[in-house]
Amino acid sequence: MRVIVGVDVGGTNIVIGTVTEDGKQVSGIQRLRTPTGHGADPVITSIAGAVNESIGQARTVWGEDLEVIGVGIGSPGPIDTKRGLVVTSPNLGWTNVPLRDRVSELVRLPTTLDNDANCAVLGEWWRGAARGAKVVVGVTVGTGVGGGLVLDGKIFHGASDVAGEFGHMTIDSTGRRCACGNYGCLEAYASGPAIAKRATESIEAGATSTLTQYVDENSSRITAALVYQAANDGDELALEVVRDTARFLGAGIANLVNICNPEIVVLCGGVTSAGEKLFRPLREEVNRRAFRQAAEACRIVAGELPGTAGVVGAVAAFKLQTTGTT
Repeated sequence: MRVIVGVDVGGTNIVIGTVTEDGKQVSGIQRLRTPTGHGADPVITSIAGAVNESIGQARTVWGEDLEVIGVGIGSPGPIDTKRGLVVTSPNLGWTNVPLRDRVSELVRLPTTLDNDANCAVLGEWWRGAARGAKVVVGVTVGTGVGGGLVLDGKIFHGASDVAGEFGHMTIDSTGRRCACGNYGCLEAYASGPAIAKRATESIEAGATSTLTQYVDENSSRITAALVYQAANDGDELALEVVRDTARFLGAGIANLVNICNPEIVVLCGGVTSAGEKLFRPLREEVNRRAFRQAAEACRIVAGELPGTAGVVGAVAAFKLQTTGTT
C-alpha cells in the first residue's frame, strides 16, 4: 500500500496523519501543541518525530509493507512553494524558514510545502464538502483566518504564492490592529483569539454572562470554543458575539462571492462547531451584501473533514506538486 504523510501546522496545534494515496483513509493521527516562542527548531524537531510516529502506527494497522512516498506539509503564512520557505508567519513568528528541506532532511523523504489554509480547502475539494466543484472558495477560522481558492482541482497561488490570504482583507480601515501589522483585517475580528477577546472585553466592561462559570470567573481563560458552547446553551452575550462574528465573516465572504463567483464556499476549523447559530446569520449577511446572481449560485457550507482537512489536503498538495494531479 502506498501512503503519504500529511502535516497540518497551526499556530496552536500540529496534526499529522498517514494517508492512503487515494486520500480515503487516514491512520496514525498525531496531535501536539505547537511549541511556539522559541523559534522554528523545536517545531521542526516535533514535526519530524511525529511523522515517524505516525508512520509506525500506520504500519501496525495496515501492515509493515507500506510504501511511504513522501510528506506534504501545510503551514500558516505566505509560502514560497518553489523554495520550500515559510516567508513570514505572524502567528508563529517566523521569517524565511526553510521548513520543507529541514523536515525532509530529518525524515529522509521527499517533502512539499504549501499554505495550511490552501491545504484545508484542497482537502475539502478532494474528499470533503466541496467534492467535484470547479470553483471553490474556502475560509479557515482558527488561531488566524486563512483561505484558499481551488479552480478545476488546482490551488490558485497567484503571481507570488500569496493568493488566498482572505484573513487579511480589510473590513474596517480604522479598526483593530492585526498580528500582521495592518488595521481592520478580518482576522482581527473573526479568528479564534479575536472571538474570545471580544467576549472578554464585554465581560470586563460589565456585561453579565454564564461564560465566567465555564472558567471559574477567570475571563482570561475564555476561548472561542467556550463562546460557541455558551451560545449553544443560550447565553445572550455569547450569542451576540457569534452574531457579530457572522456579520464580520459574512462581509468578507460576500466580497469573495462577488470577486470569485464560486459554486461553493466551505468554512473549516473550530468555527464550524457554532452550527446554525453562526451559519444562518452568515448566509443572511452574504445574501444582503453580494450580487444576487452570485449569491444564488453559491452554497455556504461547513467542512466535512473536521480535524483532518489540512492533513488530507497536504497530501493532495504533495501529489499536485510532484505529479501534477491528485
